[in-house]
Amino acid sequence: MLSVLIPIYNYNAYPLILELHKQCLECSIVFEILCQDDASNSDLNSENEKINYLSNCNFTELKVNIAHRQNRNFLANKAQYENLLFIDGDSIIIRSNYISSYISWLTNFDVVYGGRLHPEKCPSNNQKLRWKYGKFIEDKKVNLRNSAPFQSLLFNNTVIKKAWFDKVKFDSQITKYGHDDTQLSCQLSTLNLKLKHIDNPVEHGDIDSNEAYLKKSKSSLENLVILFEEGKINTHFSRLISLLLMLNKLHLTYLISLIYKSIEGSLIRNLKGKNPNLLLYNIFRIGYLCKISAEKPKN
Repeated sequence: MLSVLIPIYNYNAYPLILELHKQCLECSIVFEILCQDDASNSDLNSENEKINYLSNCNFTELKVNIAHRQNRNFLANKAQYENLLFIDGDSIIIRSNYISSYISWLTNFDVVYGGRLHPEKCPSNNQKLRWKYGKFIEDKKVNLRNSAPFQSLLFNNTVIKKAWFDKVKFDSQITKYGHDDTQLSCQLSTLNLKLKHIDNPVEHGDIDSNEAYLKKSKSSLENLVILFEEGKINTHFSRLISLLLMLNKLHLTYLISLIYKSIEGSLIRNLKGKNPNLLLYNIFRIGYLCKISAEKPKN
């Protein structure tokens, strides 16, 4: 019936699994919960080991890091049921009917996405950039997500039929961080499947520090360019790529990259500070993207 797949890295996921296990039992469904730590060597795994004492649950600790995409693929390969529910290990279940809300949609749809929320209050000033971007940009109401269903699909908190996932999977050839959801959603959009967005969110628990999120943002932009150049995503799935192509056409990329280099220090100081500005974050992203493009070797 349902395989719940939870990739973990240096996080105590036991409270998450405990709640999922409780709800699955209450729904009287056939289920399994498979969890896998990606060789974090974390002391927190002593807590995660408790998962193995729960019925139909398994926790594995890898000895060699395989990265997030392959970790998800590995869990999907082990899954024995037709419906795969992907949840990141740092998620928080905020509704007592979370599992039952999904069950009612599985008969008529191939992919069901419940959405994601960030906490009402930011945990600390040092996490404010990631929190602001998540809460004010990424957290979308269900009607808005359904208006552009594939472009709004994220794979934290998604149920997908195993038969469809096996046709695409996450691209393990890409090792750089970022846009794995974008790539997989783009692939799925070419298939004749039924996708539904519902109001059944999880909360993002482990919010990156400002510095860590900036580092991930750079990696994500670098990966975005690679995926586009390799034909693995198209402009319908990235407004940033559409903007970059327009700037290239207007011969403005090099100029913007020069401006970006001159103000990069000021941008970074704001974005690492106590009150990062989302407009400046967008300027940072556009500038860094132009820098990547301008510095690429010309054929």
